[in-house]
Amino acid sequence: MAASAKVARLTTLALFSPTPTPKPINPRARAPPPISISMDPALVDPAHLQALMLACAHSCALRLSPAAPASPVEPVDLGKLRTAIAHSFIVVSVFCGARYLTDAGEGEGEEQRFLGLGLDLGLWRQGEQQLVGFGRAVSDLGLTASVHDVVVHPSLQRRGIGQKIVDKITSVLHSRGIYDISALCTEKERSFFEACGFGDDMMGSTTMLYTRNVQMLYNKNTHK
Repeated sequence: MAASAKVARLTTLALFSPTPTPKPINPRARAPPPISISMDPALVDPAHLQALMLACAHSCALRLSPAAPASPVEPVDLGKLRTAIAHSFIVVSVFCGARYLTDAGEGEGEEQRFLGLGLDLGLWRQGEQQLVGFGRAVSDLGLTASVHDVVVHPSLQRRGIGQKIVDKITSVLHSRGIYDISALCTEKERSFFEACGFGDDMMGSTTMLYTRNVQMLYNKNTHK
């Protein structure tokens, strides 16, 4: 998420409604192509996920202040991305055949213009499959969990794939007795998470980020 974006904390409101009801997928939306959904972190190649995040303009940049100037979306550090995947409680990845991305066609020009990079996005393959969606959750395995990095290939967005990812995550968490589930999102992403059953925190809490000396420490540790 870009540094200038307003960040909201949404929850499933499970303290008052243990089984939040997601809004139905828009019936007018096009059906997704044949996809396979995996919860095996070993199937996620960090380099392919890095490329998917770039294609989706999804930023993992340090958020220090809402007033800070917008930072360009840069490739997330592969080592940190690999560590994040390994330490996530739930990892959901979605794959589909490359030909469906070609058939979809929509958004490819905008994607390439945005990236400004000579990336061959057709390299994210598992055999004949490509990584087209991803999401993960971290948890203390007892009380709370949070959802992060939900992304879907631009040419397949608004076709229900993102909601399938979030539904998979929340279903697993509920099966473990975890109902306090939050998601950090920008205002642009709010409607998506609301469609997945999230809403404003009923306890009135807000998200605060530790900022004291963070930029100095970040620069020091990054450029060792």
